[in-house]
Amino acid sequence: MVAGAASSAVIPMAALSTPMAPKVPGFTGLKATTALTANKGGLQWSQKTVANGSRVSCMLTWTPYNNPRFETLSYLPDLSPDQIAKEIDYMLKKGWFPCLEFSDKGYVYRECHKSPGCYDGRYWTMYKLPMFGCQDSAQVLREIEECKKDFPTSFIRVLGFDRVRQVQCAGFIVFKPT
Repeated sequence: MVAGAASSAVIPMAALSTPMAPKVPGFTGLKATTALTANKGGLQWSQKTVANGSRVSCMLTWTPYNNPRFETLSYLPDLSPDQIAKEIDYMLKKGWFPCLEFSDKGYVYRECHKSPGCYDGRYWTMYKLPMFGCQDSAQVLREIEECKKDFPTSFIRVLGFDRVRQVQCAGFIVFKPT
């Protein structure tokens, strides 16, 4: 055989392969780390806590009876004028035009037609025209006060319209009648 010539010897595949990984037992399902055992006082303390050791505390966020919800942020307490101004400043930074709307009921309801997808109260009445070119939240706050004087028994909301996408991008209640 000449030096450097290719060898025609065949090497078995078993000699080339790496050693096989150890076999892993198959999945047998989830198992509880501790059995739930009842004692005289009910469950043990370890079963009354979350896995990280803190106690579970749940809060009722909404009762559905005689308590309609309206728009974004309606689950929070009423916003102060400073908080409303900050929300409006955010809209203005995004390039959205503020607009005021009002409604006597303030929520979606069914009155005239009972078919699926048909709701009354979806559309509110616009108060004046959208505030194109508005640069200051104080202008919007003045308009909110004027709307309160003109329609004291109506809900009032501020909307933010995106002129590029031509959609409403923000909306929240700023006044609820008493």
